[in-house]
Amino acid sequence: MRRHIHWILARKTGICQASQEKVRNMGILNTILRAVTWWNSQTWGTQLYTWRKGERVGEDDQGNVFYQSKEGRRWVIFNGEAEASRVSPEWHGWLHYTWDEPPTEKPVVHKDWEKPHQENLTGTSEAYAPAGSLRQAQPADRTDYEAWAPE
Repeated sequence: MRRHIHWILARKTGICQASQEKVRNMGILNTILRAVTWWNSQTWGTQLYTWRKGERVGEDDQGNVFYQSKEGRRWVIFNGEAEASRVSPEWHGWLHYTWDEPPTEKPVVHKDWEKPHQENLTGTSEAYAPAGSLRQAQPADRTDYEAWAPE
């Protein structure tokens, strides 16, 4: 029975064979963690809703999977931490009904000068730090500021 449920879930959500094996081998601690946290991919409620009403629309380059219900509701199941800035602009436009066709059916045309999408790095070690920042290994000396001193 348990294997049958995994097979139905995998077929409905489009999970590959390797992922099915990973789900079967998930420990009790991970199961409890997933049950009570929303930032680890999805909760049981979201998984159940996705299984019952979700139709897989596509997947982005980071492994996030996008779904749509027959009623027109759209959502994403994140591959890892649920961080909204990890959704590319193409899929963001589809999720927010900017266009009707998902990027899998009608790819968005990019300009030559556009940079590839990058998630928000604020709060990480890769975040931007200007030359005078204290986060730099050797902060640059300030030459544009002179402290006031009373005469």
